[in-house]
Amino acid sequence: MDSTVSQQPAPDSASDLIRRLEELNEIGIALSREKSLERLLESILVAAKKITNADGGTLYRRHANDRNTLHFEIIRTDSMGIAMGGTTGTQIPFAPVPLRDAEGRENTSMVAAYSVLKDCTVAVADAYREEGFDFSGTRAFDSRTGYRSKSFLTVPMKNHEGEIIGVLQLINAKDRATGEIVPFSETDGRLAESLASQAAVALTNRLLILQLESLFESFIKLLNEAIDEKSAYTAGHCHRVPILTMLLAEAADQNQQGPLAGWKMTDPDRYELQIAALLHDCGKVTTPVHVVDKATKLQTIFDRIELIETRFEVIKRDAEIDLLRAKASATAAEHAGLEEAHRTKLRGLEEERWFLRYCNVGSEAMKPGDRERVLAIARKHPWKNWRGEQTNFLTDDEVENLTIPFGTLNQAERRVINHHVEVTIKMLEALPWPRHLRNVPEFAGGHHERMDGKGYPRGLTRSEMSVQARIMGIADIFEALTAKDRPYKAGKTLTESLHILGQMKLNGHVDPDLFDIFIRERIYLRYAEQFMDPKQVDEVDVKKIPGYSGD
Repeated sequence: MDSTVSQQPAPDSASDLIRRLEELNEIGIALSREKSLERLLESILVAAKKITNADGGTLYRRHANDRNTLHFEIIRTDSMGIAMGGTTGTQIPFAPVPLRDAEGRENTSMVAAYSVLKDCTVAVADAYREEGFDFSGTRAFDSRTGYRSKSFLTVPMKNHEGEIIGVLQLINAKDRATGEIVPFSETDGRLAESLASQAAVALTNRLLILQLESLFESFIKLLNEAIDEKSAYTAGHCHRVPILTMLLAEAADQNQQGPLAGWKMTDPDRYELQIAALLHDCGKVTTPVHVVDKATKLQTIFDRIELIETRFEVIKRDAEIDLLRAKASATAAEHAGLEEAHRTKLRGLEEERWFLRYCNVGSEAMKPGDRERVLAIARKHPWKNWRGEQTNFLTDDEVENLTIPFGTLNQAERRVINHHVEVTIKMLEALPWPRHLRNVPEFAGGHHERMDGKGYPRGLTRSEMSVQARIMGIADIFEALTAKDRPYKAGKTLTESLHILGQMKLNGHVDPDLFDIFIRERIYLRYAEQFMDPKQVDEVDVKKIPGYSGD
């Protein structure tokens, strides 16, 4: 690499060089292990300052969507206590450095830009005496703060493809013996170049990983949007369950009592659970829309209650024909009785018609007497089908659906819905998960299992399930109970939902310890404030929640 050096001090000692090379090796290893982009950028600059004994420094980056600008990322000046960017939370107030002006001319007056444009390391012994570069901004800063910016070392950071992705600029090298500000040595330059090369590789790898994670997460979002787009009634479910999952998971992580007091999550654990929660219903991509969207018991691609309505109209028409025929052969004195009997029959038909309409709407528990009445109506009015065959008023399929005891799905349809979990597991287990995401299939596939082993698809018991899978089970149930966008029911109030969830704890359905945390930490209320209709958010008396004895 070409190097521009205006002045160089005496060579460093052999022992000092060996020590600094060892430091460089340790720094390279440390950089390769850093997972956080912000901490990685900070580590790069801090390491460069350490290996050159510089008082201050700046790290610039060229962003992928803006290759013509150097953006300030990290600024540090030890003697002034300045720390900006990165994890400090302090924003850098300086405008980015353009590599070219509006007319496309190279900005060679700025040292950092020059280093990129000319692909070289630039060493400046004294900024106040250097010619050819614009240090007016540096002098203005010094004038405001009383600082004296003197020696500069500016090194481009190139990735494995030879592309410059950033710049390291170090300020004011300090003599290790006296602390005096001196020019950066040639050794400083070579070591900084070596560090910049290692840093560029580490930064490129981290950015590549972040890009792959972003691509993966975008694909998951796209998949969830496709699932939600299939059904207007369940849109948002794939968004809400992960949020509720993480609310409960964080509360469990902070919990200091009970059997889960020692359960903790690392940042990779959090990411793994977040991904699993986002993918927990990915198998629904194969579920037929007419099953997912079944708003009434007789609905398929249309609501077949209309066919039954038509039959009632035909029966009423036949009754009227029978009345007219009877009146034609009866005496005038008999007409009034015939008409009264006809009106009574019409009232009965209308009552049966509205009763079947009522039954067609899914409920949480159909009364046994209602089921018997449906069966009676099915046999009460003999009916000729389109082939002219005498048959019952209601078909066997209509009877089966109208007598569904809970909700709107019959047994076959419920099996179709439940199958989405098996598909989810199959899809997720087919993916080559990296080590830090290897538990995603188990977490995502367990949200319909029960603590007593009566869940599906694998009939796992509590001891066979991870805490994460048990967390997702509660999140999925509570979201379904409170959801205000289901076709067959209105969203329940907080009190109603927590009462049902408490019964599920007592019945061995949900994890009892996580249930207690869910109530004790008011996770339900934090979720309700974000996603529930205000009319659903009633005052909860936790002492009346079944199965909860805390608080």
